[in-house]
Amino acid sequence: MQERSSVGELAERLRGELDRYSPGGKLPSSRALVERFRVSPVTVSRALAQLAAEGLVTTRPGAGAFRAPARARAAPAGDTSWQEVALSADAASELVPRGVDASGVLVSLAAPPPGVIEFNGGYLHPSLQPERAMGAALSRAGRRPGAWSRPPMEGLPELREWFARGIGGVIGPADVLITAGGQSALTTALRALAPPGAPVLVESPTYPGMLAIARAAGLRPVPVPVDTDGVRPELLADAFRASGARVFVCQPLFQNPTGAVLAPGRRGEVLRIARDAGAFVVEDDFVRRLVHEDAGPLPRPLAAEDPDGVVVHVGSLTKATSPSFRVSALAARGPVLERLRAIQVVDTFFVPRPLQEAALELVGSPAWPRHLRTVAAELRSRRDAMVTELRAGLPGLALPHVPSGGYHLWLRLPGATGAACRTHGPGGEAALVAAALRAGVAVTPGRPYFSAEPPAGHLRLSFAAVAGRAEITEGVRRLRAAWEELRG
Repeated sequence: MQERSSVGELAERLRGELDRYSPGGKLPSSRALVERFRVSPVTVSRALAQLAAEGLVTTRPGAGAFRAPARARAAPAGDTSWQEVALSADAASELVPRGVDASGVLVSLAAPPPGVIEFNGGYLHPSLQPERAMGAALSRAGRRPGAWSRPPMEGLPELREWFARGIGGVIGPADVLITAGGQSALTTALRALAPPGAPVLVESPTYPGMLAIARAAGLRPVPVPVDTDGVRPELLADAFRASGARVFVCQPLFQNPTGAVLAPGRRGEVLRIARDAGAFVVEDDFVRRLVHEDAGPLPRPLAAEDPDGVVVHVGSLTKATSPSFRVSALAARGPVLERLRAIQVVDTFFVPRPLQEAALELVGSPAWPRHLRTVAAELRSRRDAMVTELRAGLPGLALPHVPSGGYHLWLRLPGATGAACRTHGPGGEAALVAAALRAGVAVTPGRPYFSAEPPAGHLRLSFAAVAGRAEITEGVRRLRAAWEELRG
């Protein structure tokens, strides 16, 4: 069972037993809880911390855990209805809409209930994260001279150099800014490159977090379809002409959600089309370090092939390490770099120096290449297991492309198209997602990946967020049960 599920289950058991103790009464010791529930001391500690966060228990170092005193009667709730008027004051403006829809992002961030298999996760399972190496790196970093002082605004020079080497080509350390995760880097890029109300070209389908960023900034996402070879250049050119956009956001390597890699014959064409349009290409190179064991040589980032400053490159360590290891880079050439830097400084000042120092320690340690090799082998194994189980148990769900990198598969539902694909009817995407959750497996619906009407219903299934192959087998079995329930 996943550690997170064990923590939730233990917290629920302890929550149900709190009435046995008077307020201030002492709970059994951690050792007693370990022996009684046959869980690890870490699970007990985290479960008690969860109850403490809920205000149900208090913990005292060296003394133990105690039932919290009864809460005082809550003060009467005030009237916040005035906020509805204040927040919608610019609702009549079509130029800069201010509503923010985070639902597409929360699908992959929210932890499923205990016992539910996590096919909707967007990060490596803890068993795949280099926790020991990260802990050692953070410990060494904290002891470096000056580790807790203010870093350079652009980031530590050595870390900028490391990211620049990973991009190659004309990109040097002076062209790199260290940022706090890929989401932050994309936010900075879009704010720098497009004014509120402007169109921005996006792949279709694409990463929901990027669509949320664009809409929160008052931008208008314009979809450009992709196929198994990436974005279609002729449609990209048409979209630039029709919209007048000056920005195109893409993921040329193991695109989310399709897993497509931009074909060699299209790479130069995409850059040429953007250059002719006087536009920037924001390259989100988010999973370069999650390549599978059988992938072969990877294409270089688009930024490495761009001498003219068309590409603004985003690279990150987060996907290959941990959701909390939020260290990434923005790379750009020309005057745009100063604008990116100014926005970053205004928004966040800088990335905390201890985290930057820890990143340097991690990527410079012998554990780093070992970790990448381990993950490459494990992701290939999990991908193959999921593909095999899906083709055997759910042949009705089309799998047009099996990627050689990343952490997920993109499935197309049969039958339903257009508006029908997201309905709750027997053929609808939403109905299958709900039925799957009832069956004990969380999957990601396809609708949030489209900025316009989707051509069909889809599911995205992650094979990186589960504990191992056994959970993949069980998860597909549960998904098949949900599918059969809907189809009668």
